[in-house]
Amino acid sequence: MSAATVEHVPTFSSLGIRNYRLFWTGGLISNVGTWMARVAQDWLVLTMLTDNSSTALGIVTGLQFLPIAVLAPYAGALADRISKRRMLIWTQVGLALVGLTLAALVLGGWTQLWHVYVLAALQGVAAAFDGPARQAFAPEMVSEKLIANAVGLNTTSFHAARLIGPAVAGLTIAWWGVGPALLLNGLSFVAVMVALVMMDPSDLTPAPRARAKGSVMAGVRYVRSRPDIILLMFLVFMLGTFGLNFQLTNALMATEVFHVGAEQYGLLGSILAIGSLSAGLLAARRTQLRLRLIIGALAGFSLCVGVLTVAPTYWWYAAFLIPTGLTSLTVMTAANASVQLSTEPVMRGRVMALYQAIFLGGTPLGAPVIGWVGDAFGPRWTLAIGAIACALAVVVAVAYLVRESGWGVLPWRRVEEEVVVDDFQAAR
Repeated sequence: MSAATVEHVPTFSSLGIRNYRLFWTGGLISNVGTWMARVAQDWLVLTMLTDNSSTALGIVTGLQFLPIAVLAPYAGALADRISKRRMLIWTQVGLALVGLTLAALVLGGWTQLWHVYVLAALQGVAAAFDGPARQAFAPEMVSEKLIANAVGLNTTSFHAARLIGPAVAGLTIAWWGVGPALLLNGLSFVAVMVALVMMDPSDLTPAPRARAKGSVMAGVRYVRSRPDIILLMFLVFMLGTFGLNFQLTNALMATEVFHVGAEQYGLLGSILAIGSLSAGLLAARRTQLRLRLIIGALAGFSLCVGVLTVAPTYWWYAAFLIPTGLTSLTVMTAANASVQLSTEPVMRGRVMALYQAIFLGGTPLGAPVIGWVGDAFGPRWTLAIGAIACALAVVVAVAYLVRESGWGVLPWRRVEEEVVVDDFQAAR
């Protein structure tokens, strides 16, 4: 691993590019709606359709992510063959239709639990095709030097919305009910459609198109040949499957441990986003990334979640959500940008699809299990499982790297325009 000093660029560099600025702004509006919908959907399931059933909420969460695990490799292959911009327009249409359908059912008073299950699965189908195209589209709007910056700013948009959305959702639910919050989410996807239509295609630099035949397996073979990417996928799988279940754990802690209302529950999501937003802004300044940063942040996340497990009061719990958001987002942004920077452009859609399938696809396994644990052993154990699993992932990663390199140095590919240093392969 290179010991060179990490270079930085101005935090908002990519926003100077018109196409990216349009995409980022539309995404921010849409993300606010998405976070409002997550809070509203959880509140709908827990308080209106069930008697605080964490199992039902875990099933809903799992159904949202199951299609990603199944369809993401094919979606990634599609993203490498057609226009990512056009693909994103159609995924926004699908997401809007699902969101507006749920809002109509709630506003009409017709909602049943099975409706939420079906729409959650349909949302997952649309998200499975949206994610790889969205991830691989950022490098087409900016130069190679700004890829990490664009990824960091995308994350900043997502978590700025996470700061705003849950709080607005809590107030909206308290004042007007669940239906209006869901309606605003359905309408928010129009912002992304407008941004994509307004872009100047001549300022985009599309990646080379992949051939159709065998493209999915080509992506799998490429990842199998890259142990550095496999290691990152293992770390984000453990984080995504067992650690990042705050949609479930926050709801259970708010309703069953601290016994607070919708406003306080929504506030937890916004407080978590304070740390996440800070991490996104820091990530936007990096142009080089190190594996030791990712592993160290995952270790810090495990410690923070361990503290959340034993938090004695609502405000103690809320306070420790800030460093929890900071550490988790550092892992996610650094891992995401590292994979994108070190992947051949023609393979990027497929690799990012596999990355997304690993990162989010574990949720259908983890969420129902964690929901069952919440019913069987109590909400605090839903957090404890995440802390233990992520800590074990850190131990496994460090042990593997020490064995491969013979030293305690954690190698990673230093990506620059002129030089690529790969001590990981040298250690092998």
